[in-house]
Amino acid sequence: MASTGMQIFGFVLALLGIMGAMVATLLPNWKVSADVGSNIITAISQMQGLWMDCTWYSTGMFSCTLKYSVLSLPAYLQTARTTMVLCCVMAAMGLCLASLGLKCTRWGGGRRSKRHAAIASGGCFFAAGFLCLVPASWFTNEVITNFLDSNVPESNKFEPGGAVYVAFVSAGFLFVGGSIFCMSCSGKRHGPQDMVLLPPPDKLLFQQQQQQLLQQELQHQYCSLSPLDNKTGYSLQDYV
Repeated sequence: MASTGMQIFGFVLALLGIMGAMVATLLPNWKVSADVGSNIITAISQMQGLWMDCTWYSTGMFSCTLKYSVLSLPAYLQTARTTMVLCCVMAAMGLCLASLGLKCTRWGGGRRSKRHAAIASGGCFFAAGFLCLVPASWFTNEVITNFLDSNVPESNKFEPGGAVYVAFVSAGFLFVGGSIFCMSCSGKRHGPQDMVLLPPPDKLLFQQQQQQLLQQELQHQYCSLSPLDNKTGYSLQDYV
């Protein structure tokens, strides 16, 4: 079973992963305008995210517009929205289970229950990492494909933004944290379990023999006492 230090390290990585996934979900720079051709001297920089599109002007002004219509969005953008939200939900569930499965905590039941909670949290972290990796990969592929398409004008060419890289790093953190917690199910189980542990047969037989010898010794001492010693009171016949 993984040591306590490794479990805490995995918990910290998973926490960083869920924080990065939430930040990547909200950031508006999943793709940014590429500085190619005539765009090098333009005074406008455009950014597009999952929930809004933002424009930055050279004068310092910054404006954003929300994407209200969901059906008008392309398939890869709708998938990215859904999977990133599910990633955050699964990672949060994994953190709750991981807090119960940590060996350094008092809650969560016995060692067997903690072991099962640690394995379940590792599975949630793996699922969250996969849900974070899919939209980042698909989004990057779409951006690169449009960038290399010669039919797309240079003013509409974009390149992957910082949010995509944050999503990739967060997925890696979730995968590593999940693997650490899943390692809790491997190896020999040491220490008391959620059951009554009986002593070895030899030791149990030795204890029974000692009890029998002690009972025989007590009986022998009681029988060796004289009748006068066995009397606990006075009788009138002693004085008649």
